Amino acid sequence: MAGTRTDISAAAEARKLPKADRLLAAADRAGLVARLGHAPVMEAVRATLDALRAEVLAGTSCPPAAEIEASLLGRLSGEARGTLRRVVNATGVVIHTNLGRAPLSEEALEAMRLAGTGYTNLEYDLERGERGDRYGHASAALCRLAGAEAAIVVNNCASAVMLALAALGETRPGGGGPVEGGTPEVIVSRGQLVEIGGGFRIPDVLRRSGAALVEVGTTNRTYLRDYEGAVRERTRMLLSVHRSNFRLSGFTHDASLEELVDLGRRARVWVVEDLGSGALLPTAAFGLGEEPTVPERVRTGADLVAFSGDKLLGGPQAGVLAGRREAVDLCRRHPLLRALRVDKITLAGLSATLAHYERGEAERKVPVWRAIAQPIEALEARAEAWLAALGTAGAGARVKASTSAVGGGTLPGVTLETRVLALPPGDAEALAARLRCADPPVVARIEEDQVVLDPRTVMPEEDGAVIAAIRAAVTG
Repeated sequence: MAGTRTDISAAAEARKLPKADRLLAAADRAGLVARLGHAPVMEAVRATLDALRAEVLAGTSCPPAAEIEASLLGRLSGEARGTLRRVVNATGVVIHTNLGRAPLSEEALEAMRLAGTGYTNLEYDLERGERGDRYGHASAALCRLAGAEAAIVVNNCASAVMLALAALGETRPGGGGPVEGGTPEVIVSRGQLVEIGGGFRIPDVLRRSGAALVEVGTTNRTYLRDYEGAVRERTRMLLSVHRSNFRLSGFTHDASLEELVDLGRRARVWVVEDLGSGALLPTAAFGLGEEPTVPERVRTGADLVAFSGDKLLGGPQAGVLAGRREAVDLCRRHPLLRALRVDKITLAGLSATLAHYERGEAERKVPVWRAIAQPIEALEARAEAWLAALGTAGAGARVKASTSAVGGGTLPGVTLETRVLALPPGDAEALAARLRCADPPVVARIEEDQVVLDPRTVMPEEDGAVIAAIRAAVTG
């Protein structure tokens, strides 16, 4: 009998659940049906009611209808914003891979907007009235800036390396057919068989390109003679991989790219460098050490240099192959290129970014370099302004010295002096989580058990959002 009463009570509670029509109407009044569409909203309504009904029948009391309605509208409002959202990067990591790497300049964004709002001459020669060259929109500027004979753009640097391996493995410099009686071989130093973010491993890329890997030297020391001893009839390439996200120090030696280029000419094999980050500006002037630049590597005479269009170049995600015309032309003609090609939006953003370098304004206009170049006095002034704007909500917070990182798999171990706002001690993980729940979300870092926010990577127009998020997080 008791069990029967419980069942009756649960059923009575279930009858208190609001009707689907009421929840749908509430979503419609809030403008969410217009933003999301009828079907997705109706699906969310049914899912909400089904979940609540199961809980109520299991013995839970039915929440008030207004509470159910508010919860549903809050969830739908979050979905209306989309899953890909703008966040405030207060971590101090300039090229933060998880946060989308390089922010783009206003000019690059405007170029991308214009390319996306209508038709373009992407592959149309306006003068001749016939099919044109998709890659020509960026290649001329790339050649001038890199000092290369030719250049081509694909969707990222990993794709650029794979394309180079696939296209050049089929022939020799100056011509020659495919390898007979075996697989083409690519020689790489053991100290350069790296894995970068996302599980991208050089040996795996080599295998998928159809080439066989030949390892030479040791993890810490590889000499020119190691390459010379490995060259044979099947050899098609000497591949040099820049260690872009870790350092090898101590008892080390690497054959120089110049040495590999000389050997490549003597042995009639291709020389390709995977540079990774495509710095077009000398890095030492910014306190970043001697990172090799694209023009320096192209000047060695390497057949191809592969680098990223984002990272230190500061443009949209892309991969570039720049170097000798013969090698680039082989990549242009390879069938794999079509699977790796970039669209008009990327080409527009990359071209606008390259224009900043050609006009000598990259340090002021490209956000990555603007962040790197910020003087310590300006960083300290912004952090102090944040603290002052918090008022009583900033009690216990302080401005202190710290370091920023370039990030993005570039310049490992290199840091930049900065000033950060350290929030009051306490549950740092919980405080960081509350900052991430702000609108827009603010992503900070934890240092010595305190949440710290670095103004180096916060856009000036985001200062108000940072202050509001901190105030809500420390008082919440």
